[in-house]
Amino acid sequence: MAEISLSFPDGNVKSFEDGVNALEIAKSISNSLAKKAVSGRLDGELVSLTQPLHKDGKIEILTTADAEGLQVLRQTGAQILKMAISQNFPNVLFGESEADEDGFFVDTDKPETQISVDELDGLADAMKKIIDQKLPIATEEISVDEALQLVAGDQYQEALIKDNAVNDRVFINQIGDFKALSEGVTLPDTGSVKFFKLLSVAGAYWQGKSSNPMLQRIYATAFFKEADLDEDLKQRQEARERDHRVIGNQLDLFFVDPKVGAGLPYWMPNGATIRRTLERYIIDREVESGYQHVYTPVLANLDLYKQSGHWDHYREDMFPPMDMGEGEMLELRPMNCPSHIQIYKHHIRSYRELPLRIAEIGMMHRYEKSGALSGLQRVREMELNDGHTFVALEQIEKEFQSILKLMVSVYHDFDINDYTFRLSYRDPENTEKYFDDDEMWNRAQSMLKSAMDDMGLEYTEAEGEAAFYGPKLDVQTKTALGNEETLSTIQLDFMLPEQFDLHYVGEDGEQHRPVMIHRGIISTMERFTAYLTEIYKGAFPTWLAPHQVRIIPVSEQKHGEYAEKLNEDLRRHHIRSDVDARPEKMGYLIRDAQTNKIPYTLVVGDAEMNDNTVSVRQYGHEDSKEVNFEDFVSYVQKDLESYSRATDAEL
Repeated sequence: MAEISLSFPDGNVKSFEDGVNALEIAKSISNSLAKKAVSGRLDGELVSLTQPLHKDGKIEILTTADAEGLQVLRQTGAQILKMAISQNFPNVLFGESEADEDGFFVDTDKPETQISVDELDGLADAMKKIIDQKLPIATEEISVDEALQLVAGDQYQEALIKDNAVNDRVFINQIGDFKALSEGVTLPDTGSVKFFKLLSVAGAYWQGKSSNPMLQRIYATAFFKEADLDEDLKQRQEARERDHRVIGNQLDLFFVDPKVGAGLPYWMPNGATIRRTLERYIIDREVESGYQHVYTPVLANLDLYKQSGHWDHYREDMFPPMDMGEGEMLELRPMNCPSHIQIYKHHIRSYRELPLRIAEIGMMHRYEKSGALSGLQRVREMELNDGHTFVALEQIEKEFQSILKLMVSVYHDFDINDYTFRLSYRDPENTEKYFDDDEMWNRAQSMLKSAMDDMGLEYTEAEGEAAFYGPKLDVQTKTALGNEETLSTIQLDFMLPEQFDLHYVGEDGEQHRPVMIHRGIISTMERFTAYLTEIYKGAFPTWLAPHQVRIIPVSEQKHGEYAEKLNEDLRRHHIRSDVDARPEKMGYLIRDAQTNKIPYTLVVGDAEMNDNTVSVRQYGHEDSKEVNFEDFVSYVQKDLESYSRATDAEL
């Protein structure tokens, strides 16, 4: 009998009969390992436990403790879901299926109406029956022609078979009488997928292309332990409650109308108030720090972006140019930096002006694919809190540190504490993505690193994450949903001053080349609003809340005039307030104010009107407190001045 030689992670090498499988190998090591085994990995490729092995190589046994083991479980769940769907809907067509760290999904198409969320419980019951039977899952390699005959009439499966074929062969999974294209390694039988949940349905374009048909995607997840599934569902519920799209609808912050265009949000008065507050705040902070704010056009000649390099490096993310005739091509700007360079070039600059700090809440446009758009987080039109500093070479480290200190101070005002620093370098092997100048890159990267070291700050280093024109410091933060994203960035740029031939007159009377520092403190207004909405769960601190105070008269006829007087006084003190005099029960109006997460609700009746007081209920509190109106105004003013951080003042 022929043998194969397999080496293990600990360095041991053993011989086995040709055709041995991973389960048999696990049993040869220990029964406990075999019980926990879910798949094997031969020379880096996943193999099922029962797949015969016919070649020498490096073997690993993956168990329920491995992340890839969880992926195998979920791929098995996807196959079981397909079988359940085919039983309940005999004429269904299958698109792609996939298992990953978030769960698994199956795409379907029906000649009539698509599968609805109301039908998920029935599908879950059908899956449980298949699981309880512990049906064997066989994997067979067949020819493409045989596979195409098996799925005849399903154009999606036919396309997937052709795409997945290797040497005119594909793998097919069989569970009972059900056969389907294998799109990943599965467990030997259906019995192990005990703890699963069908989560939701949503539209998904076939193969992710908006020009293709829209299929129905069924999302699900599975775990080896019930406790892990329960914890995951709890986290998903928390994510739904924090989803800025859900909260945005509840609090009437923004909406996107497909009639107008995807990725083009409308800011309702409540959302516009938050955005306006953010804009005023960051502009004031930047002006205090020596920035000169400007306004520049959202359109520019295409040649500007060719000169800057954006056309070469970001063309796919830019909208098509507009032909204005006579050779003039205008482009919606994807970046603000070329515009600020024009501001710099408009005058002859002296070393006395440096550092020259230019800032703008600048509108940009990006050609995002439809499938990537998401509420305010990914849009096609956005306004960036952008800034560019032009410095002399010897000013780089000091200016870099000054920008970073401003960032940290801004985070403090928003009570953002969970963030890390990442120095992002180029990949020296990728000469297409990055500007090709080794000396420039080495000098710029060492300067950023030196500035961070001088400040004594901890950071990680990431190769291949730099901008095409220079290295950068990225401030990484965790969103409320647990995802990591870049909140702010500082980018060092020697390239664009060279591309645009920028100069300043030095103390020696000669021309010198400045260095450009790009920085964004709070990202785009859209993304930062989404981030804050999820962090605060819609309960914005008083200084950011669209409505800071709501006044409810016990009787509109008897107390309405007093309520309006208080409202006028609050507004004179620049406190955002309104009166809710709707003819509804008092309990309903108070609950509505709490539902809308208004920081302060004031109830006024006879006693309050006679004593010039208000009955105050703070958001999240059950009890109300009787307070002199002037004292209340003073308290709210201190709340606003401290950016709603804890104060010594008592209500």
